[in-house]
Amino acid sequence: METMIEAKNLSFAYQTSEQKITPALSAINLSVRKGEFVGIIGPNGSGKSTLAKLFNGLLLPMEGSVNVKGMDTRDSSKIWDIRQTAGMVFQNPDNQIVATIVEEDIAFGPENLGIPSDEIKRRVDEALKIVDMEEYRYHAPHLLSGGQKQRIAIAGVIAMKPECIILDEPTAMLDPAGRKEVINTVLKLNKEENITIIYITHFMDEVVFADRVIVMDAGKIVMEGAPRQVFTHVEKLKDLGLDVPQITELAYRLKSKGIKIKPGILTVDEMVMELCQI
Repeated sequence: METMIEAKNLSFAYQTSEQKITPALSAINLSVRKGEFVGIIGPNGSGKSTLAKLFNGLLLPMEGSVNVKGMDTRDSSKIWDIRQTAGMVFQNPDNQIVATIVEEDIAFGPENLGIPSDEIKRRVDEALKIVDMEEYRYHAPHLLSGGQKQRIAIAGVIAMKPECIILDEPTAMLDPAGRKEVINTVLKLNKEENITIIYITHFMDEVVFADRVIVMDAGKIVMEGAPRQVFTHVEKLKDLGLDVPQITELAYRLKSKGIKIKPGILTVDEMVMELCQI
């Protein structure tokens, strides 16, 4: 399968003062395949957001390399192509919304690319449909809910026609309803539109449907695998200061009480079926 993003021996550090350098990532090796949904989790300061910015070319490697569809992020002549290939959605949607009307905001990126007006209209229509926000086309973004704003920010990225979308804690500022809106949109983009997703979060429940989960700590990858594999390591995740999905936590506690629950339960439906069998 085609590789979308590849990091080789990737290291990065922040210069916090003239004398002090703070390491953020150390010798990361990671490959993301086209069409894959990769969740990245880890405690605060583990390097998740730094990795996202390196994937998009917002930061450049100090050692090693990042390639986006074969384009080296250190090649300044390729940076525009890289950012069109791998779009980015940030934590606060207000930082990405630039217009006073929803459809104008979504059209902003394509307009700056010099795309013909007929094609822009088609892209805006398509993006609004994908994020289920067609009825809000003429609304003012600042009057929308947090979840709706984030879906508009995602629509703005979709209109640029990226093959990959990197989402850096996109639900951190949202209530549970807003979080559900966003994760449903992301799953739709991945499963129906075949857009590669790199999803950074500290909500474990949001990555149970990922193809692969990567756990980071202190600038390194410490665990990697399918969600069902990763979330069976409850003690190890707790030692890193991380939670596990609520249903996985319930299964863990029931097992500790002597109830024979199979490992790797991730969803309510799976738990119901298991308890019925018991």
